[in-house]
Amino acid sequence: MSDEQTANLMDRLHVYEHQTIFVEDFESAGLVLDVGGGGEGVIGVLKGNQVVAIDLLKSELLEAPDGPLKLVMDARNMRFLDETFDTATAFFSLMYLKSRADCRKVFAEAYRVLKPGGRFLVWEASVSRPAETDKPSYVILLRVLVKDREIETGYGQPWPDEPHDPEYYTAVVEEAGFKVIGKQEDGRLFRLVLQKPPEGADSA
Repeated sequence: MSDEQTANLMDRLHVYEHQTIFVEDFESAGLVLDVGGGGEGVIGVLKGNQVVAIDLLKSELLEAPDGPLKLVMDARNMRFLDETFDTATAFFSLMYLKSRADCRKVFAEAYRVLKPGGRFLVWEASVSRPAETDKPSYVILLRVLVKDREIETGYGQPWPDEPHDPEYYTAVVEEAGFKVIGKQEDGRLFRLVLQKPPEGADSA
């Protein structure tokens, strides 16, 4: 993309403040399902061949670093057996879901393919259209620190129909049966730790 094309694109975007995020390692005894794991493939960088990365776009998976098993797949209709994974992740990929209905489908599928007691780790950003902007889309610029790498990237989309924030996602994940067992917020960014109840636990 030329400098002029980049400038024209940025003119159409509401640019949120640049933030730095450090992606800490996490424990997972078995395979890690990374939902929307193409592009920078941050979770794949972190966990290597322990990761099964799925993405709707083959081009995004081709861009991702080597290491994970990469599969073209719709997260709303995963082709895995029930209770396959110990851990699932979504690193700034849920923002690309167009509707609350799509978000429900992804969380329901994640719940299905996780083993009892399995965790779903979600990194996202709080987004809502400011009243003062007439720009049709937004972009969040990030400096991602993962292992020994520093990745400069950005994630953007047209404005959602309703605010996407921790409360939005919490309502949807609880409908799927997950329990929110952890939440961290840093400026606009947040991380949710969700758990599928262990066998024998009261899911009510």
